[in-house]
Amino acid sequence: MKIVIATRNRHKAVELQTLLHGVGYDAVRLDEIDPDGKIPEVEETGTTFKENALLKAHAIAKATGLPSVADDTGLEVDALGGAPGIFSARYSGENCTYEDNVKKLLRELSDVADDRRTARFKTVAVYVHKETELSAEGVVEGVITEKAEGFGGFGYDPVFSVWDMKKTYAQLADEEKNRVSHRGKAIRSLIEKLHENGLIADNPS
Repeated sequence: MKIVIATRNRHKAVELQTLLHGVGYDAVRLDEIDPDGKIPEVEETGTTFKENALLKAHAIAKATGLPSVADDTGLEVDALGGAPGIFSARYSGENCTYEDNVKKLLRELSDVADDRRTARFKTVAVYVHKETELSAEGVVEGVITEKAEGFGGFGYDPVFSVWDMKKTYAQLADEEKNRVSHRGKAIRSLIEKLHENGLIADNPS
């Protein structure tokens, strides 16, 4: 059975597709089902990660008639009172780039001491199909580096150093990142809930 990944962010979609591989569904990206972009963008008007993830999953499940998986992810920086949080993707304004967001974050923290640059990445992943709603959360603690380090990943990956690894996400290979990341944790937890609810036949772990 197909399950659609409810995002047009290609980097996120590929990551989710990899994480969902081999769990009993044929995970397909939204741009594979709707290459011409006829399904409109879902406006993220929620006030929490879970609300935004559910908005996306419900809209795409309704538009496609397929089970849908979505997530909402954000970076919470303690010295900034938890910002950018749910506004992480558009921290520098609408239509901003990953680089714009990273530059703004580093400017905001330019006078902040190393021991106060603590942060966490948080993902809430959801599954929606007909009347069924499931959700799971993944969190990884870390610190914001003073400059970008590494060449992999996307978003804030070059400036988020995983607390117990002393490496940024951008310095990790894709498989290693998926093994330790917030999104990886959330999706593995969601898969367990799919199994517990009889929505996949075999235990994915």
